[in-house]
Amino acid sequence: VAKPLHIGHLRSAIIGECLKRMGRFFGNEVIADVHLGDWGLQMGLIIEELRERNPELVYFKKDFDGEYPKEATFTLNDLEEIYPAASKKSKVDEDFKQRAQEATLELQKGYKPYRAIWQHIMDLSVEDLKKNYGSLLVDFDLWKGESDADPYIPDLIKDLEDRKIARVSEGALVVDICVEGDKKELPPCIIRKSDGAALYATSDLGTLVEREKLYSPDEYIYIADKRQELHYTQFFRVARIAGIVPNNHELKYIGFGTINGKDGKPLKTRDGGVVRLEAVINDIADEVFEKIKQSRDISDEEARNTAKIVGLAAIKYADLSNQAAKDYIFDIDRFTSFKGNTGPYIQYTVVRIRSILDKFLAEKGLTKDELDSFFADKKLVKAATVSERELELVIAKFSDMISLAAAEYAPHKICAYIYEAANCFSAFYHENHILTEQDEARKYSLLKLSYITEKIIVRCLDLLGIDAPERM
Repeated sequence: VAKPLHIGHLRSAIIGECLKRMGRFFGNEVIADVHLGDWGLQMGLIIEELRERNPELVYFKKDFDGEYPKEATFTLNDLEEIYPAASKKSKVDEDFKQRAQEATLELQKGYKPYRAIWQHIMDLSVEDLKKNYGSLLVDFDLWKGESDADPYIPDLIKDLEDRKIARVSEGALVVDICVEGDKKELPPCIIRKSDGAALYATSDLGTLVEREKLYSPDEYIYIADKRQELHYTQFFRVARIAGIVPNNHELKYIGFGTINGKDGKPLKTRDGGVVRLEAVINDIADEVFEKIKQSRDISDEEARNTAKIVGLAAIKYADLSNQAAKDYIFDIDRFTSFKGNTGPYIQYTVVRIRSILDKFLAEKGLTKDELDSFFADKKLVKAATVSERELELVIAKFSDMISLAAAEYAPHKICAYIYEAANCFSAFYHENHILTEQDEARKYSLLKLSYITEKIIVRCLDLLGIDAPERM
């Protein structure tokens, strides 16, 4: 919180959204939690920077005993500038860093003025996060953070000490996690630092205590950068050793690779800073807008609306079509191409099928709502062309494919499937005279095959978190 989403937040959001949708497709109850970083030193840094800039604010008056303002005295734009400035200052000013650490501790102890500032930061940040995640078609059921785990940590630490699961090492409290069969020695999990501070592992364990108490799920799925693998191995093992999570509740970590620039290194701005997610989405949409305007004579408004849908598909499909653990190169030209294995190409296939069906509806005087009932009693006749047979075989694979993709937490398998389906339909479209076929039974069969293909591709796109526009 207190800073904008950047390119590093993209993969966890869209992979997680896809896994959530796949889980629900199979009838599971899936609870999505954003898990905000809202409780660490960053809060103390912001508080201390605010004090230096505006010492006259009521939060910093020792004798103030009134009500604190309901609205923040700063904006999200202020926070976006304050946090980096404070972070930079803490690296060169030891006294400032010490005061920020003290402010963090006071906040965590419940000091009322700092809690009021924290609440303002949360209100501003969460509102903005919901807007930005919403633009990605990503949503969460829970907006909890590290702060929600805090009440569980004292009892957690006491229990680990009382049962001799944790031991003191060089002043820190640690849990040994190595087990027989490990291929390499794993360092102990630090639960509490020598200065008394809790760490990510501590709050993650506290979060597991809370989740077991409130939800007791059969399975946990964590989606994070693969470079954090050791962290997940450590606190998962502590959770098992301490019995926080029973053995029949699965703990699953899905580590994803980085989004790299054409130099093969994690994507950065020209001046070396992080790339804002909002800027990425806008750049892609602008690129698609230009391509649409060059190829079609439509209004700017329609082109912009379509570009937003297609641009988002370009970003999501480019990401999800890769195995999660793999890094990939961010390439706007390739992502936004209307040819090849891209989101826009898949969407174009849907639009092409809808165009055929629209012409048929107009010919028959039917509405879209009547298509299901119209095709219900129409039979698929024996395939007369190779492409027709191939398309039928692809359609027949849907059930097995989606079951496998869900079982393996593998969105890329859905992408591979719909790319194959789109290519098969393209060949089918060119080889068969769908609307001008003279044999009525065969014409209805070709149309029904087109209709089923559209429904399956749209269903798959929905599982990926991608919409299909009506026109392109």
